[in-house]
Amino acid sequence: MSAPFLLHEHPLRQRLNNELHARPPMPLAGPAQISYLAMLHEGHSAAEEEAHLHQLCDRLGLPFCPMVDGDHWVMEAGDLRLKWERHTEFSGYTFFRNCPGGVPEFGSALEAFPATWWQAIPGQVMVATHVDFISIRQKDPAPLLAELLQSGATVAASQVAEGAAWVISDFRIQAGFSRFTVIDSHLRPRQAGRTIQRLLEIETYRMMALLAFPVAKEVGRLLGKVEAEVAELMTRMGEARTPEDERLLLADLTRLAAQVEQSQTRTSFRFGAAEAYYRLVQQRIEELREIRLDGFSPIREFMDRRLAPAINTCLSAARRQNDASTRIARKSALLRTRVDIELERQNQELLVQMNRRASLQLRLQETVEGLSVVVLTYYGSQLVNYLAKGSKDWHHISSDVITAISIPVIAGLVAWGTRRMRRKLALHEAG
Repeated sequence: MSAPFLLHEHPLRQRLNNELHARPPMPLAGPAQISYLAMLHEGHSAAEEEAHLHQLCDRLGLPFCPMVDGDHWVMEAGDLRLKWERHTEFSGYTFFRNCPGGVPEFGSALEAFPATWWQAIPGQVMVATHVDFISIRQKDPAPLLAELLQSGATVAASQVAEGAAWVISDFRIQAGFSRFTVIDSHLRPRQAGRTIQRLLEIETYRMMALLAFPVAKEVGRLLGKVEAEVAELMTRMGEARTPEDERLLLADLTRLAAQVEQSQTRTSFRFGAAEAYYRLVQQRIEELREIRLDGFSPIREFMDRRLAPAINTCLSAARRQNDASTRIARKSALLRTRVDIELERQNQELLVQMNRRASLQLRLQETVEGLSVVVLTYYGSQLVNYLAKGSKDWHHISSDVITAISIPVIAGLVAWGTRRMRRKLALHEAG
């Protein structure tokens, strides 16, 4: 008996491990009809979808309804099965109907479920497809392929799983649904389930990838206008002569940069998602392990010819958008440098003028200081004169003589005091 697990477990360990086993393919043991809906669930929560799934159990009279396990749910009711998967942008509903007596020539698995229920599934239909999974004993692929060749219809057909089955589809929407025919030669049940799941994922991911195509066209029109305006601004930049011209140019470049940045913010997710979905399409096609049939394009070639150009357009628009943003930023930086240089030149001129004014003020100050010495000497000598006249009884020297003698003394003291004060102020400013 094994010992109990006592180590401290990370809270996400079980959930991350279960991701390895999430969304397993449904095994197919015999002929069956499969219908698939991919619903864009923007504005609809997982709780709404779960409640709608429980309504189906009530409609079919099931005694119990399986619990939703994360983003995956499976219901079985006799020959009917339903698998629900919730992804980032869409939810997938795969309807199965086992046909022990062989797949009927008309009809679909969806018809076996309540129409009022599946017509009310939350979201908008992005993908709707039917798959007829037929045994080779029911339909020989050779006459069917010969008939398709003779009709001249554009059809993708190939052997998959290293020759264990044939897949035929024109990838066209008729009566709201595209359609696949899978003729089984010797697929094992789980192998058959994986093959059907890959086909449905190819159909889903190619449509999700193409959501970016209209966005790419819109971005292309915007970039055409932006690039033409940038070229015109570059001409104006070469002709700019005044700082005002350069400031106007910089304002226009900033406006264009804001437009491109806004477009990038709005479209970056869509273009990134398109690239990711396209890689998934290529991966699922690779997993089919196709073998070419004479006269028919395999699914890989069909997608390379029809889907790849649209995806390349999207990726090219994304690169072109990034390049436009980089070019505008580079030109804005160049123009800002020119504006900054002009501002520095103007600042230098202002500093020269300020220095000139400071020198003029210093000379005026020195002149005023000289006049101040004269004025202070005059008033000081007058005070001495008043004092001499008031004390003439104490001495025999004339007051005029005393005043004349005091004038150089007062002038020297005032000049010395003024210089000392200026020196202290200079030391204070330097400190």
